[in-house]
Amino acid sequence: MASTTDIAPPGAPTRGTGREAPPAPHDPASLKVVPARHYARWAAAVAVIVLVTQFVHGLATNPVWEWGVFGDYVLSETIVQAVWVTLQLTAYATVLGFLLGTVLAFMRLSRSPVLQTVAWTYIWIFRSIPMIVQLVFWFNLSALYERLGLGVPFGPVFWSVDSNSIIGTMGAAVIGLTLHQAAYAAEIVRGGVIAVDDGQLEAAAALGIPRLRQIRRIVLPQAMRAILPTAGNEIIGLLKGTSVVYVMSIGELFYQVQVVYGRNGRVIPLLLVATAWYVVLTSLLSVAQYYVERRYARGANRTPPPTPLQRARRFARTLRAAAARRDQPVIPLKPLGDSR
Repeated sequence: MASTTDIAPPGAPTRGTGREAPPAPHDPASLKVVPARHYARWAAAVAVIVLVTQFVHGLATNPVWEWGVFGDYVLSETIVQAVWVTLQLTAYATVLGFLLGTVLAFMRLSRSPVLQTVAWTYIWIFRSIPMIVQLVFWFNLSALYERLGLGVPFGPVFWSVDSNSIIGTMGAAVIGLTLHQAAYAAEIVRGGVIAVDDGQLEAAAALGIPRLRQIRRIVLPQAMRAILPTAGNEIIGLLKGTSVVYVMSIGELFYQVQVVYGRNGRVIPLLLVATAWYVVLTSLLSVAQYYVERRYARGANRTPPPTPLQRARRFARTLRAAAARRDQPVIPLKPLGDSR
């Protein structure tokens, strides 16, 4: 009868036989690892690649796109001037709209019920009325107020001027876009401000920092991290929304494209011209938004991720270093005991 000391543990080699014992039934090392088969994922990827290839092939081979006409007009003087008008409308409405929206946001956050009510009413009205209706209304402002003047409230007017002489077509468009944008900007700014912890203001007040400086140096820099993503999206929407001013016969991008294809009948390539310019302008705004967000994220992230340009430079340095290592001559090692 064999003693207990002669019994080998499961999986240990058997003495004297030169063979290993079979693994235990529940030994994890004996299990066969089978990789997961994502058949649905591969099928979906193949279907998407086929659809994208068909779309690109259609862009290249379908004569209706008329790429020659597209090339003739995409950088023409008329279209470039229309792009400049679009950028002007976007810039004016963005700056003025967010300035007015910031004031409205702090009016809603104030302790005065009058300021809160006025700001809430403004936001409610201008978010309820479509932009195109507001633009047409401001375009016909002279029908409501023939003259605008300064004087004593409910009293005599000391100076007045014709409405059309100070508010032209471009001015009416800027006013309409600004007032419409301010209502949305107010909610964006208010959301960013209330996202800041109240303890920040309490600590600043305990240190005796004035209220205006608390807002300017403590609240707004922290609120910008919450404001910027939504604000960037709103500005991009405003850029595309400027096409609505075509109802006022302003020569912005979409209106000018309509005028051109109304003359030559090349609807598809001219619409493609407008599409290409909107894609380029939106991409530039997205890049600017990325870098602005990265700047304001420095307080929360001390080591922000590298930018695409920094990644490209790092990749180029890696390639140069690898090429330099390949060009270095290989020095053979001396054999042991060789004193020469």
